[in-house]
Amino acid sequence: MPIKYVPFIPEPIEGQAVLGNFNRILKYKGADDTSMVLQRGMSLYEMEKQETVGENADGNMVIRGECVSACAYLKEHNIQVDLVYIDPPFASGADYAKKVYIRRNPKVAEAIAQAEQELDIDKLKAFEEKMYGDVWDKEKYLNWMYENLMAIKSVMSETASIYVHLDWHIGHYVKILLDEVFGDENFINEIIWYYPGREMHVPNKFNSKHDTIFLYSLSSEKIINSHAVAIPYEKQDRIKTLRRKVHKDDDGREWVWETRGQAAGQEPYKRYVDEIMEDGKALSDVWGDIPSLRGNDPSRNSYATEKPPALLERIIKASSNEGMIVADFFGGSGVTAAVAHKLGRRFIHCDIGLNSVQTTRDRLKANGVEFDVLEIKDGVQLYRNPVQTMEKIKSLIPGLKNEDKLDSFWEGAISDSKLGTVPVYVPNLMDSSSKLLDVVLMNRIIHQAIPDLDASVKKIIVYYIDITSKEEIEKFIDSDDSTTVKIELRDLKTILDDVVISDHAEFHVEETHDDLYGSYAVVVDKFFSDRVLQKIFEFNEKARMNASAKKPFKPIDISEDGLELIEYLSLDCTAADGEWHSDGEIKIDKLGYVVRNGEKTKEFWDGTVKSDKRPLRLKIRNICGDETEWEVNFDELFDK
Repeated sequence: MPIKYVPFIPEPIEGQAVLGNFNRILKYKGADDTSMVLQRGMSLYEMEKQETVGENADGNMVIRGECVSACAYLKEHNIQVDLVYIDPPFASGADYAKKVYIRRNPKVAEAIAQAEQELDIDKLKAFEEKMYGDVWDKEKYLNWMYENLMAIKSVMSETASIYVHLDWHIGHYVKILLDEVFGDENFINEIIWYYPGREMHVPNKFNSKHDTIFLYSLSSEKIINSHAVAIPYEKQDRIKTLRRKVHKDDDGREWVWETRGQAAGQEPYKRYVDEIMEDGKALSDVWGDIPSLRGNDPSRNSYATEKPPALLERIIKASSNEGMIVADFFGGSGVTAAVAHKLGRRFIHCDIGLNSVQTTRDRLKANGVEFDVLEIKDGVQLYRNPVQTMEKIKSLIPGLKNEDKLDSFWEGAISDSKLGTVPVYVPNLMDSSSKLLDVVLMNRIIHQAIPDLDASVKKIIVYYIDITSKEEIEKFIDSDDSTTVKIELRDLKTILDDVVISDHAEFHVEETHDDLYGSYAVVVDKFFSDRVLQKIFEFNEKARMNASAKKPFKPIDISEDGLELIEYLSLDCTAADGEWHSDGEIKIDKLGYVVRNGEKTKEFWDGTVKSDKRPLRLKIRNICGDETEWEVNFDELFDK
């Protein structure tokens, strides 16, 4: 249940073109079939601090949660952002996966013998795990995007700008939404990011080679630092670029008559060539000098949709000044946050995926950045990402099957011997409007969804993650006599809570007196992750079925101690519970090399994590991203 509701900016700007073929989140139909405006606002949930890295005097944030709830928190705490860049799902119809690499086992002699060899990444054992599905019904996507844009607008400062990065799939629709939300008079540019390279022939169409970035502001007082992003002149193109007669002073300094930027009727003025060259060429709205990241790019963080730092550097330089707050509410691998820090800006990174938060946390830690890691406690964070949770839900609801005859509003149906087909509603965890069951959503179910069902349907089941009040909803259902269909409410969390199995670790503590890496070492003897092993089993079964003489079956085998399933370890020597303090940490990269306390090395992991002080807690992250904490009982585990 939310703590409270924080108002949106109540209405979009009047007089704008609107899309009439979808229902805006702020409106719903009542029982009397009249249009009403929902003033409920954004759901504000408890925000829990998971970790503080450094002192964080600038208030940098890495938030796990969805956009609208993050904006509710910012608005409640009077935090305004000066620049927004978002790279939301493109409604591309594609599923995006992360490649998960098996790490080297420190107890295997062969791994030690290969310590001086550089491995071919393609030969490493790996499997893929779906991170999110960019598969949307157009109407649902636009409703979802509309609410996000309204929420983002509510936390933007008066001089703020927003860059919305999309492509041909849905961008033309979102452009109309942006006009409606921000006003077409505040539209600045449609930027074409043309990425060179990646030449290929595509059947029956021309090769798609660009994305579109829409730039809007809240007012005419926007920040545009055009000189900061000007393109340097090449010396050999000086005369060609200037295209004017060049004069010389007595001292040989070159100059031209300048007319550009002058109002009509004004006389040209003297401009020195070296000043023009220093200013550079004005940047157009077609950006063709920034290549996309390739799959083997060393700066890539296993994110299929990761954008190049150069792109964000241009945007941040152009539309913000040092010390301002840059926000990315679909932050992915953390490029925006990393570049913002590099350029002297403060940042807010937000993403609903746990892997996004972990990747960003590790990236910023390696760059020496100070920030807080926060989590919105809205009941959605049950697995690593919404896709996994939704897939798990489908497998856990007894008897749930797909039903082609049902509208996409329903997740499927259950066959009942007495009642026949029982449609089942399951909230979409990506959509903040559906994860909370309230009178508004129930009203929509009764007056829009149920009437579209076959007349033979006698019962429906409505699952919920969060609910305003079960008694209130049931009272609302009983008071409405427009349908005879029975409505049963079920809490989804009771199903999911029983199946989240924590990882298992066996470890002991040793005193090392190591002046370089710490006086104490926690030695991991065994590690077991049921969730990762299930993924590996699925991968092996699929590989076995697809095996052939040319492509023989090569299973991924895990040792008995399971240490190759570990990606990251951290020791907290400060507190035995609550907020995490990483007083000593190890990250093992996909080649097996150790990143110790943010510093890259060419060492292989030896099975330990060390610290200067006595460890109180141990945290281990498996290769898929699940994190589990253990108490370190020093008195029992210390080997005297």
